[in-house]
Amino acid sequence: MKLNHIDLPVTELEAVAAYFERGFGFERVPAPAEGMAILRGEDGFALILQQAKHVDYPPGFHIGFCQPSDEAVHAAYQRLSAAGLPLPPAPATSYGCLAFWCQAPGGILIEVSHRGG
Repeated sequence: MKLNHIDLPVTELEAVAAYFERGFGFERVPAPAEGMAILRGEDGFALILQQAKHVDYPPGFHIGFCQPSDEAVHAAYQRLSAAGLPLPPAPATSYGCLAFWCQAPGGILIEVSHRGG
């Protein structure tokens, strides 16, 4: 079974969409309604963002992007830098994987990691 999409409520629709476009290479495609952004990843996955007045993500909620190698984790980190986005702490090994964590506008926590073996 393949995950097709995730639908997230966000308080800053345009800022969040731009963050994922610039920092993670998502492509914005036409949305069927106002207050919605559909972002397509290079693997076909869709990140759907819907404007909300208030969002209260539960503690520990985050999105994870698994990378095929440690080098890809470092490349993802450099992409944030090249896009001029705020840089989180550099990738580090934790719990058996190389990872870094960043935060999109509106408080969306993002993990970028590679677990070897």
